[in-house]
Order: sequence, then C-alpha cells, then structure tokens
Amino acid sequence: MAAMTLYTVIVADDEDEIREAVCTMIPWEELGFCLVGNASNGLDALQLVEKYEPDLLLTDIRMPFISGIELARQVREVRPATNIAFLSGYDDFEYAKQAIQYNIISYMLKPLTMEGLASELRTIRQKIDAQFAMFREAAQRGGEQDQRAAVLMPLVLDDYADPDAEIQAEAMARQCGLLRDQEDHPSYTLMVSTLLSDSGGNCTDPSFVASVNTLASKYLRCVSFFASGKVVSVLLGNPLDFEEYLHILADEIPQMASRVLGKRCRIGISRAARSLTALHGAYREAMEALRQGDKSESGAQFISDLAPVKGGSLLCKRALDTLDQHYMNADLSLVSLSGMLDVSPNHLSACIKKCTGETFINILIRKRMDAARDLLATSSLKVQEISQRCGYTDQHYFSYCFKKYCGESPNAMRRRLGVERVGEPS
Repeated sequence: MAAMTLYTVIVADDEDEIREAVCTMIPWEELGFCLVGNASNGLDALQLVEKYEPDLLLTDIRMPFISGIELARQVREVRPATNIAFLSGYDDFEYAKQAIQYNIISYMLKPLTMEGLASELRTIRQKIDAQFAMFREAAQRGGEQDQRAAVLMPLVLDDYADPDAEIQAEAMARQCGLLRDQEDHPSYTLMVSTLLSDSGGNCTDPSFVASVNTLASKYLRCVSFFASGKVVSVLLGNPLDFEEYLHILADEIPQMASRVLGKRCRIGISRAARSLTALHGAYREAMEALRQGDKSESGAQFISDLAPVKGGSLLCKRALDTLDQHYMNADLSLVSLSGMLDVSPNHLSACIKKCTGETFINILIRKRMDAARDLLATSSLKVQEISQRCGYTDQHYFSYCFKKYCGESPNAMRRRLGVERVGEPS
C-alpha cells in the first residue's frame, strides 16, 4: 500500500496555551498532517507561509497586528493553493464571512476540545484529498463545455480579423451559453498552460484541461480545450475581475501542479481583448509570453511584462527604488507596488526573489526597520511618530517587528545609545 501523503500545516494563535496544546496534543501524522511551524501573530504566520508553502493554515481569526481576515487575504496573494481553517469565537462569525473567498476550508468555534479539533481535521483531510484527486484525475468534460470549446477553438486558433465576423461569433457564443445575453460584453484573456517533465519536455495531457478549469472557475468564467500539447483557456470577465483575480489564478495553477502532480507548469498570458474576433491575436500574445518566459522554472509569464524595461535586474532596481520612496505608506503591498511599475505581481515577485534571494515582504520589513533605527538614533521623535513614518499605524506592531529584527525594543536601543526623548515611557 502506498504511503499516505502528509499535508503540511502551520498553526497560528496568539494564546500561548491554546497554540501549544494544539501543536503538542493533536496526533498530526495519525490524522494525515505534518506540522511544520507555529506563530503567535499574523505577521509571523505570513512569513512562515512564504517559507514553508503549507497545504493548510489553521489560524485564530483575532490575531495581533494582522487579523485572521487580513492574513487570509495576504496568504491568497502569495500562496493561493494554501487552504485556511479558522478557529474563533461565536461573535466573529459575521466577521469571518468576509473571508469566504479566501480558500476557507473550515470554520471552528471556540471553545473546542482536542477531540473535536481532531475530528474536524479528519474532515479537512478528506476535503483536501478531494481537491487533490479532482486536480490529479480530472478527465475531459463533455456536454455544454465541449460545445463552448468547439465555438471558441476556430476563433482562437485561426485568424478571424474581419470585424463583420463579430456579430456572427457573438450569436454563436450566446447560442452555446458562452455569453449570457445580448447585454453580456466581457473582456477576454488567453492563457496557455503546459506541464513539463523532469527533463524539461512537454508532458501536458488532455486531462489537464479539467484541472485548469476547476481552478479557473473559482475566480473567472473559463472555457479550456486541448490543442497541440497545450491547454488553451479563454477567460471571461470585466477589467476589475482580471485585475483582482488573474495573478492569483496564475500562481495557483503552478502551485497545485507542483504539489499534486509533481510537475512544473509554465503559463503564458495575453493582454485583455475586447472582442471574440480578437482572440487569435490574444492567443499569439499568450504563446509569445510562453516562449519568452524562463523555461527552467514554474510560473506564469504575462505578455505585458516582456518589455525590456520590465525584466531582470532593471525591474528589480526600479522596484527597490520605488520601495525606498513609498515604504512609509502603510498600505504598500506587492500588488500596489506592481501597479506602480505596470507589471504583474507574479512577475515582480519572481524577479525580486531571483535578483535578491529574498521575498518582497522581508525586504519591506528590513527597509522599514533600517529607517526606524536611523530615526531612533538621530532624532528626538516619539516612538509612535517614528512608527507612523515607517509605515506602521499600530505602535505595538511596530515595536514587535523592531525587537524581532533588531534584537531589542526601540526604547532599549535609545537607552543603550544614550538618546534622550522627553516624555517617552521607559
């Protein structure tokens, strides 16, 4: 009998006794899990997620510094393949509904016995098993899906540049259910996905079509088909849909392919097209992005990221320079920084990590802490003022980060350096 796959878990709870009990008293391996880390606050939990890329994050919904809701949102940005289970009080249920879109696999009410938690973990295990099985064993779907794919294939693979063909194409799209009605005028993005063997050869199977559709349908309307060793996906949505969800989907597919299938996945993504007759041009863009991407690594390549000024060390330098200018903005994130540079978050994250060996969040924290250290040593500003100048609205959060990064509290550093600040608590 094949050994059972152990799903990796990170536990986050600010109550030390509860966190320790969960970590030590739950028979993790017996339940099919492997505990890889634990955290007492949302910031540490997020960094552990980036480091260990767990299958499951088990977190309290009320956490210091970064709430469970905000943690779920940020985890989805960096690791959409991670499932999240909330542990929380009854009064937080309405609050927790905000996070349903963030891969919430379970919501458990405190107080919860260890037996109750173990029982729920068995259920979660079954749900993740089903997710993995669906992704691994998905077969091509028929019926309505095939009809829509049959309408789209010639539009994508052949050159239908004649504007007069748009009316006929839309009529066929409505007839097969691709478009809802005459008022339905979405934008379209082409995504081409391939699986690679250990040797780097294309090993994409037609069954991968349904795997891609399963994930894509969580975020966007999608129709995929198999052509010449590739899964070709037509994604439908409005510009805001693409802005919010496309980069997340482009991360989740390679993450799931790696975790479930043990294969690298490379994706090329076009710009948005406004008509069905523009799909062939979008397909050519997606193929060009696929060809130009780094063939040795998993991940997505957006055609919009391929301009010379948007790649390699030059982009990384621009990103670090922009971070230097905006680190004091409390809302600065990988997504907002990528918007300033007009590149996708996926591309920017990969570029920063490749050029510096660090993640965006670690670079941002270091920049803020270095700036704080300089202000503490050279100014008489209050710690609260310094925290705000360094991008922290919560002084306690700032002090926690500073002590973790510098090994001492802000006030302890000032006392050591002999810097006086009238009215500052000791």
